[in-house]
Amino acid sequence: MVGVSEAALILASRQPDAQLIALFLAATAGNVLGAIVNFVLGRFLLRFENSRWFPVSPLNRKRAEALFGRYGRPILLFSWLPIVGDPLTLVAGLLRTPFTVFLIYVTIGKAARYAVLLWAWDTFAA
Repeated sequence: MVGVSEAALILASRQPDAQLIALFLAATAGNVLGAIVNFVLGRFLLRFENSRWFPVSPLNRKRAEALFGRYGRPILLFSWLPIVGDPLTLVAGLLRTPFTVFLIYVTIGKAARYAVLLWAWDTFAA
């Protein structure tokens, strides 16, 4: 479901005793861990692609492969986007992207999303 982590982060940040740095780190870490699951699926478990539980459809995988082929590894900065984000992280594993490179790009992208979200909400909703 798109937007659940964002809504939870905003709600938690509005609490009187909220520690924004801790919330930011928890949201980022949780999202990065989810991306790592997709990376591992791409690297080792692609044979289960047609299973009902598999998180990426074949069509979305093909779209992600096209984006990855066109823009290279830096496209992982956009792994936070709905619809294409999960397939991008899966394709990174499929294409044997070095894990350290994957982790750097994905962490920067996902952290930037939550940082901007917290900043924007604090700036414009206050």
